[in-house]
Amino acid sequence: MLFLTAKDDLSDKIKGIEIGGDDYLTKPFAFAELIVRMKSLLRRANQADYQSTIMQIADLKMDIGKRTVHRGDKPIKLTAKEFSLLQFLLERRGEVLPRSIIASQVWDMNFENDTNVIDVAIRRLRIKIDDDHDAKLIHTVRGMGYRLEAVDTALDSKPSHEAGNV
Repeated sequence: MLFLTAKDDLSDKIKGIEIGGDDYLTKPFAFAELIVRMKSLLRRANQADYQSTIMQIADLKMDIGKRTVHRGDKPIKLTAKEFSLLQFLLERRGEVLPRSIIASQVWDMNFENDTNVIDVAIRRLRIKIDDDHDAKLIHTVRGMGYRLEAVDTALDSKPSHEAGNV
């Protein structure tokens, strides 16, 4: 919170900060100073939000503030675009995401059916995220798009007589 006020006594400034103000600017002020102080407040607010944002599914953990990704104990190095793609998938985990939505949200572009940009990016992400693990997290939903989901493989690995098929 930024206080803009004509009260310029030291006691007023102290009181403003003590009651929750982040900054205190007295009138008259230069417009450029107001802009710089507002940018500073926004930057601090954004840093505070990112520092505490950790997203996780199964053993995959993404720290937005630190821009790190781990699968189990193994760090995974991603390009900026791969990081954005994984973050988008994590934010919408469990949802089937059509290529057009991924293209517009991650690449900020309209999807063209004759491009394989999304498919290539998903494949590269799968290599880094899924290839060394039995439990796959990135799934293709044929004709619809992609989904990030932790599937319980215990059901798939049961012998057929336990699953009710004799």
